Amino acid sequence: MGSLTHWLLSVTVSLIAIELIRGYSFKNCIENQFSYGKVFQCINRKDKNISAFVDDLPPSATKLIISDNFLTHVPNKSFVHLPNLQDLRMDNDRLRTIDKLAFQNLHLLKSLNLSLNYLSKLDPSLFQDLDSLAVLMLSNNRLKQLPGDIFFTLRNLTTLVLRQNFLTQFSRIADSVANLRHLKLLDLCSNNLTSLSHSNVSLPTSLTRLYLCKNNLSTLGCTHSFLGFVQLLDLSYNPRLSTAAFQGVNLSRVNYLRLRSTNVKILEFLNISNVNARHVDFSGTQLKDEKLLMELCKLLKKSVWIKNMSLSSNEIKNLSRDALRHCPDIRGGLDLSYNELKNTSCLIFLNRQKHLKAFNADHNHLTSLPPCKNHTIIRNVEDITYRYNKIMYVSPYAFINTPNIKTLQLNINKIVYLDVKALKGLQSLETLRLDNNFLTELYNSTFEDQVKLKTLNLRNNRIDVIFNMTFHSLKNLIILDLGGNKITHIKPSGLYGLESLSKFYLDGNRLKNIDSSLYHAFQDTLTVLDLHGNQIRYLKEHERSPFMNLSKLKDLKLDAQQPYGLTVIPLKFFRGLSSLESLYFSSNKIHQLPPDVFDDLKSLKFLTMTDCCVGVTQLQPGLFKNQKNLTTLIAESMVIQDFSKAVFGNLTQLRKLQLNRNGMESIPVDALESMPKLRYLDVRNVPLTCTCANSLLQNWTINKPSVQVVYLYSLPCPNEPKHRFHNFDTKVCYIDLGEYLFLSTAVVVFLFTITPLLYVNLYWNMKYSYYVFRSWFSEQWRRIRDEEENCKYDAFISYNSSDEQWVMDQLMPNLEGSGSPFKLCLHHRDFELGRDIVDNIVSAVYGSRKTICVVSRSFLKSEWCSLEIQLASYRLFDEHRDVLLLVFLEPISERLLSSYHRMRKVMLKKTYLQWPDSDCTDPSQAQELFWNQLRKAMRTRSRAETAESNERHGAVVPGSMDTKGCETQITDENYYLQP
Repeated sequence: MGSLTHWLLSVTVSLIAIELIRGYSFKNCIENQFSYGKVFQCINRKDKNISAFVDDLPPSATKLIISDNFLTHVPNKSFVHLPNLQDLRMDNDRLRTIDKLAFQNLHLLKSLNLSLNYLSKLDPSLFQDLDSLAVLMLSNNRLKQLPGDIFFTLRNLTTLVLRQNFLTQFSRIADSVANLRHLKLLDLCSNNLTSLSHSNVSLPTSLTRLYLCKNNLSTLGCTHSFLGFVQLLDLSYNPRLSTAAFQGVNLSRVNYLRLRSTNVKILEFLNISNVNARHVDFSGTQLKDEKLLMELCKLLKKSVWIKNMSLSSNEIKNLSRDALRHCPDIRGGLDLSYNELKNTSCLIFLNRQKHLKAFNADHNHLTSLPPCKNHTIIRNVEDITYRYNKIMYVSPYAFINTPNIKTLQLNINKIVYLDVKALKGLQSLETLRLDNNFLTELYNSTFEDQVKLKTLNLRNNRIDVIFNMTFHSLKNLIILDLGGNKITHIKPSGLYGLESLSKFYLDGNRLKNIDSSLYHAFQDTLTVLDLHGNQIRYLKEHERSPFMNLSKLKDLKLDAQQPYGLTVIPLKFFRGLSSLESLYFSSNKIHQLPPDVFDDLKSLKFLTMTDCCVGVTQLQPGLFKNQKNLTTLIAESMVIQDFSKAVFGNLTQLRKLQLNRNGMESIPVDALESMPKLRYLDVRNVPLTCTCANSLLQNWTINKPSVQVVYLYSLPCPNEPKHRFHNFDTKVCYIDLGEYLFLSTAVVVFLFTITPLLYVNLYWNMKYSYYVFRSWFSEQWRRIRDEEENCKYDAFISYNSSDEQWVMDQLMPNLEGSGSPFKLCLHHRDFELGRDIVDNIVSAVYGSRKTICVVSRSFLKSEWCSLEIQLASYRLFDEHRDVLLLVFLEPISERLLSSYHRMRKVMLKKTYLQWPDSDCTDPSQAQELFWNQLRKAMRTRSRAETAESNERHGAVVPGSMDTKGCETQITDENYYLQP
């Protein structure tokens, strides 16, 4: 009974919670949206057992990130059920030990990151199953040495990162990588290597990038050809490494060599080494003396040209006109960053560099940029950067001698004043960065020559007003960034001329309203408008939409207005934004969200409303009725109390829904089912009650393989900290329904089983019962019983139409003939026309003192005759009334009568009359006796009496005929007398 009830309970729940979509979750991981079971992130979780992270992940996983956790141990076969894994990150997890079979079955793994852990040793067989591994990262651990054959099976390894460990023996490293024929990059920076001495092994010929920075190398100690195939060699920050270490080492294939912060004398090195000088990075090589720099250029003169020349971190303080005179042609860039330059002298030292493209003077001590009007024109320079200096003032014509600049970076300085002619002559400029300075004003002639400018960044200055015609020449400007200033308003023509503007950033300013007239200049071009963190606020609902002319806008940020937020949203506030796809609306403390606020945003795909409202505990029905294209909705920290289909029911394309930190205690399943495309649901920090109100939601969340419910197994029961939402007991919610369904099912099964039997065996009983009930319901029987003493007829004659001749010729004349006191009821004569035949039969049976059944073979085959005898026998047996008389017109065998149970019962309890056969010795005498007995039987009272009572009243007992049908015998034991 119990198991069946539980089965029915589960069936019931399934029937009640029918969905087309189903949800799922992982204990410690989140599946990346739209990755379809392939990419998972398990970051900053509290579990310390690796099985708690991976056991519930599907075999389809290809990328797994387990970072910033408290794992210390990885046991054997931890990932054996993830055979398709290709990328595994376990960085910053505090790992100390990894069992040798931990990565068993990961034959498809291509990248393994074990950085930022506490690994001090590795088992030689640890990577034996990683046949496809291409990238292995073991940086920031505590490795002191490597087993000789640890990488033997990694035949496809291309990148090996071992930086920031405690490795000391390079020979063992060389032995372990010697057979890696596809290895291209080996990173050994920040270890304790003192030399590159090795046994007779060679590095793989495929190895082209070798990083040995930040070690304690004092000598290379390797054979002549050991580094013969290396193309990038980083030996920087080895302060003990001297020039002599390179004696006899083949560096002919190196095309990038770093010797920063070593003890190598660069000029001496170039004389003894076979390295190509133009492939050396001269940063940090103590070339602070201009004389040394000139000697270097003479050595480089052996090459007709060099691509790039890096002279950063050399403590260079000044460069004269002839400093680079002897250098070969520099066709790429010149890097003078991280020096001590205080003046670039209008780049006069570049006067002989006819093909230089880029100049970098970042991180120097420049305080101003002087005028360069009368200096030599440097035509080929296209990129100049002065970032991270202390420039306060930019003089007029500061760049007049570099007219072909396309990118100018003056950001992250202290520029207070930018002369109106500072940028004069820069007609080819496309990108200008002036962000993170102290500019307070811009003038209408500041950018008048920058007709080709596409990107202008003025972020994080102190500009408070945009004056008229400030940007009037910038017809090709695409990106304008004015964020992080103190702009309070923009003059009516302040944005005039911005005919191509696509992205406009005004975030972090002090704008108090949005004036649509400002945007007429770019109404057909603007796609991004950022107004985050201003002071925009509305106090009344009836305001004209400020976005009427921005029909092309796709991205709008209105979040975090200070200090009070928008407060009120005017009617039709977003009218005109027919193309908007992303709306940022968070942190605005709005008092009310009208149901039509988003009606005009029919193209919206992304909406964030986190902490947007104050006191709006219930969203209005129809709020998202037009957002049929919305795919991401972030509604966190809104204190929403009610989540309903009326509000969220139209989000048919929604794929990601974040409801963190809200107040709803239950979520109706039908509201979730109305989002057929939903794939990601986040309800963390929502106080969902563990009660029957959420029983369907619990079933929905744990049995749905299409919707990811973030960290479902960690969701607590608010009033029961030890229990979790996913497994609280819901049996009590369905127990009554389960029992009811059990009983109903049992009754249905019983009826389906017993009905055929009843039909075969009790067909007439059931049919009779139906008629009895029908007549009883109409209260006819009650009325007839009350009138029994004054019956209308003495006898109702029940016969078949085939026996009608006998009834008319014999029965009627003898019982209703002249002088006879009896009145008979015949159906063809006395039934009421138009009345239901059943009602006529019931009235006839109960309106007559007796019922005479004229039995023949035809009678037995008639349904209506059977009904009539059933009704009469009911009165005989159930009401104890002697009302039934049987008259057999012909002999009928026992075998034929055996199937008529009710008639057999009557014959066993009561004698019957049989019409005399025609072959009797004296038929007339037998017939006369027959009629006398029938008349006497009709005179008996209907109430059953004893035989003695009948005899006292002179009643004659009818009997049955003998086998010849000529003599009458009285059989008292067969005569029905009811005591």
